[in-house]
Amino acid sequence: MFDGFRNTFKIPDLRNRILFTLSLLFVYRIGGHIPLPGIDYESLAEFFAGQQGLFGLLDMFAGGNLRKATIFALGIMPYISSSIIFQLLTAVIPYLEKLSKEGESGRKKITQYTRYGTLILAAVQSMGIAVWLESSPGGMQLVATPGWGFRLLTMITLTSGTAFIMWLGEKITERGIGNGISLIIFVGIVASFPGGVIKTVAQVISKAMSVPVLILIGVIMVLVVAAVVIMQQGQRRVRVQYAKRVVGRRVYGGQGTHIPLRVNTAGVIPVIFASSVIMFPQTILTFMNPDPAGLMARIAGMFTPGHWLYYLFDVVLIIFFTYFYTAIVLNPQDMADNMKKYGGFIPGIRPGKNTAEYIDRILTRITLAGAVFLAMIDIMPTFLYRLFNVPFWFGGTGLLIVVGVALDTMRQVESHLLMRHYDGFVRKGRLRGRV
Repeated sequence: MFDGFRNTFKIPDLRNRILFTLSLLFVYRIGGHIPLPGIDYESLAEFFAGQQGLFGLLDMFAGGNLRKATIFALGIMPYISSSIIFQLLTAVIPYLEKLSKEGESGRKKITQYTRYGTLILAAVQSMGIAVWLESSPGGMQLVATPGWGFRLLTMITLTSGTAFIMWLGEKITERGIGNGISLIIFVGIVASFPGGVIKTVAQVISKAMSVPVLILIGVIMVLVVAAVVIMQQGQRRVRVQYAKRVVGRRVYGGQGTHIPLRVNTAGVIPVIFASSVIMFPQTILTFMNPDPAGLMARIAGMFTPGHWLYYLFDVVLIIFFTYFYTAIVLNPQDMADNMKKYGGFIPGIRPGKNTAEYIDRILTRITLAGAVFLAMIDIMPTFLYRLFNVPFWFGGTGLLIVVGVALDTMRQVESHLLMRHYDGFVRKGRLRGRV
């Protein structure tokens, strides 16, 4: 594995991609220290010190920028929300469905529409944040000079920050290594790990957490990481046989291969999408600053981490988006048609419709296992908190995203290594899926 890391810098193209990615991620972290003007940051830090639910989740996706009220306070969530909206619309609007099937040109148009939607969502959310900051949440005066000047300045600054993050993510995907948007979320979560370690050590010193509990949590963390890796790499291999064809004097086909159907085809996308959707109503209701005893406040409480209805919605959304994204990525009918076109067939299954139904049946089963696993890992910190009465800083959504993005990025790096005849990160040559 260490030889694989050394080999990455022996290939000029791969080395340049890695350095380019690290440079843009460094720029993103620098921007996370540029504050919004006109805010009392001491009062804001005091307010966030007592917030762990919705604001803690929002702050995690924003890479800690919401807590510090920087120019990147919105993070990449408007872009993710816009992507969800247009992926859903693609399935119901014929024009967008037609664009999605036009190849690269159609995808570029949909991407452009997604960017416009990102700017609109960012403008609306930034105005909501400005109004919320002016409303003195928690009885604290956070804005020095409230008014339309502050609101417009906040809206322009935060929307520009989100647009810049979106541009960074697209450039990383285009000229760097890995998925840029996922890596930006990854860096923001990893940056919070040292703080989690410090808080855990402080709890042990203050006797709030015993040493045996600390060791048990460490073991659980290692086992969960191992389980996530196994599920992310897990595959169901469907055997495919190709008939022999004689073209001129050459014989083609007659070989056996397999289709690798991953248990978790969607990766960490369902977790990100579900978190984005479930946070949206709570964010709107919170920024409206409803009466604590009113109906709106009670509805907002139902979408707050800690309420059973929140976890029910979270699990349902994760399962839904796992199936939804898998259906977008893999089309059993197209796979069956391509196999039939090139003379391939699954032993014991007729080509065409029967093959598509067989693949769809397998996908439905293994996707359910992957979706349930994602949901279990996502809500795991809540049960650990109730069991040990200590926060689990390294579990749930953040852990899934970190492990999933790390594996996807390593696979891309390894593909570059193998293309240039270098060994991969593992002894057998590549990151193999587990059958």
